[in-house]
Amino acid sequence: MTTTTAAPEGRIEFHNLTKRFGQFTAVDDLSFTVEPGRITGFLGPNGAGKTTTLRMLLGLIRPTSGTATIGGHRYAELPRPLTSVGAALEATNFHPGRSGRDHLRVLADTAGIPVARVDELLELTGIPAAARKRAGGYSMGMRQRLGLAAALLGDPQVLVLDEPANGLDPEGIRWLRGFLKHLASQGKTILVSSHLLQEVAQTVDHVVIIANGRLVRAGAMADLEGTPGAAVETSDPAALAGALRVADVTSTVHEDGSLVADTTDLRLVGDVALRAGLPIYGLRPQRADLETLYFQLTEGTNRNLGDGALAVGGAAPTERDAVTGEEGANE
Repeated sequence: MTTTTAAPEGRIEFHNLTKRFGQFTAVDDLSFTVEPGRITGFLGPNGAGKTTTLRMLLGLIRPTSGTATIGGHRYAELPRPLTSVGAALEATNFHPGRSGRDHLRVLADTAGIPVARVDELLELTGIPAAARKRAGGYSMGMRQRLGLAAALLGDPQVLVLDEPANGLDPEGIRWLRGFLKHLASQGKTILVSSHLLQEVAQTVDHVVIIANGRLVRAGAMADLEGTPGAAVETSDPAALAGALRVADVTSTVHEDGSLVADTTDLRLVGDVALRAGLPIYGLRPQRADLETLYFQLTEGTNRNLGDGALAVGGAAPTERDAVTGEEGANE
């Protein structure tokens, strides 16, 4: 007898997810999991398939094959989706002539949410002063805050955000980082698509990187950054490597003459070099950062979508054009 274990509330699961628009494959057999209680960064070059993936998760596009579920259910199966999933995919999803407060009140009334929650979120997201102004006059940063407030109306377990830091000033980005970490500490599931790699590195716990619609790497930030070490510049790297070996420190000498010692003890490396009579021109801690890893994995994979196999008689659509255009005949 086979026992089926229900997915935990808030777990996002993508299984063999594929989406084709005619001959163009936007998402190709994509599988990964987003767990509750952490912030997961969703990264990839323009045209990699991020927006299409998120729209399939939220039931805005039907997959060609595969599944995207939240707590084991498709978005369309959720009884009260606004209280289960909060999403902000675009910062323009509001009536420009309606005030920010009225925009949230309409959403709250539709979902049966008390109006007091609207005022609470206006305060929480830092836009109470602009709440009675027409949203069409908001700056990009204010629109992002309004979108986040709308996503949080139902106090959802899951939060899906597409480029939430766009248009925010440094203070706003810092606020967003702390706010998302606070939500994750409450056990909420947060999936964030972003192209701001340095900000992602300071914010997320887990990273998923895709290119050409396919998964290229997924893992905890600490694991992806690799083993820390010490980068050394010296006149004779081979001699220093030998001296370090005597001190029980392994190291690697690269073709460009640089040396990386497998230790974070910079003082030890300096003392070994001094005893060996070798000058040190540079000594610094080294750890592979997210930006380096990202470009190593995605360099040369960005689809310009101009391949003749993708479109006949004209340029192929971008991923976002494909998302908003007609769906393929195989739907």
